[in-house]
Amino acid sequence: MSKEELRHTYRRRRMALTSEEIETLSMAIANNCLKLPVWEKTYYHLFLSITEKKEVNTEYLLHIIQGRDKSVIVSRSDFRSGDMKHFLLQENTPLRISPYGIPEPTEGIELLPHQIEVVFVPLLAFDRQGHRIGYGKGFYDRFLSQCSTRAIFVGLSFFEPEAEIFSEPTDVSLHFCVTPENVYSFKKT
Repeated sequence: MSKEELRHTYRRRRMALTSEEIETLSMAIANNCLKLPVWEKTYYHLFLSITEKKEVNTEYLLHIIQGRDKSVIVSRSDFRSGDMKHFLLQENTPLRISPYGIPEPTEGIELLPHQIEVVFVPLLAFDRQGHRIGYGKGFYDRFLSQCSTRAIFVGLSFFEPEAEIFSEPTDVSLHFCVTPENVYSFKKT
C-alpha cells in the first residue's frame, strides 16, 4: 500500500474505536512504556492528543513521566513555516486548542530540540523496521532530525506493525514503538 492508502486505512481504523476502547488501549500503551530503557533520562517530549482524531490518550503517560519527577516538553506547531517550538510543561503553562485541534502551550520556557532526550511520537502506522507514517506534513521528521543523535524516539500506536512501509530520505525512523500488546525495538543504522 502507498503511504496515502495506509493513512486512509489507519484513520478509518482509529475512527472505528469507541471512547472506552481508546481509554483502555491508551492505558495499556502507557503501562507498556514502563518496559522501555529510557527512564534514567530527564527531558521527555510528549504530544498532547488530538481528541477528534482519536489519537492515543497521552494523559496516562504524562502522569507516569511526572510521577517519576521528569521534565515534560510539549510543542506548538507553526503551520506556515512547518516548524515546532518546544516548551517545558509546568503547572502554570497556559494551553489552548489550536485551529487544527492540537492542545498547545501559548507561552512558557522554551527548550531547543537538542536538549530533549526522549520523544514520544504520534503516528498513524509503523512497520517492523521502525518507519512511521504521520499525517503527512513532516512536522515530526523535521523536529526529530534536529534532535541530538543520542535522543530516543518512541512511537505510540493502537495497532501492530505493517510488514514494510516505503521510506524516503527525509523520514526519521523510530528506536521503539509501543502498542497495547508489545514493545518493538528497532536498530538504527
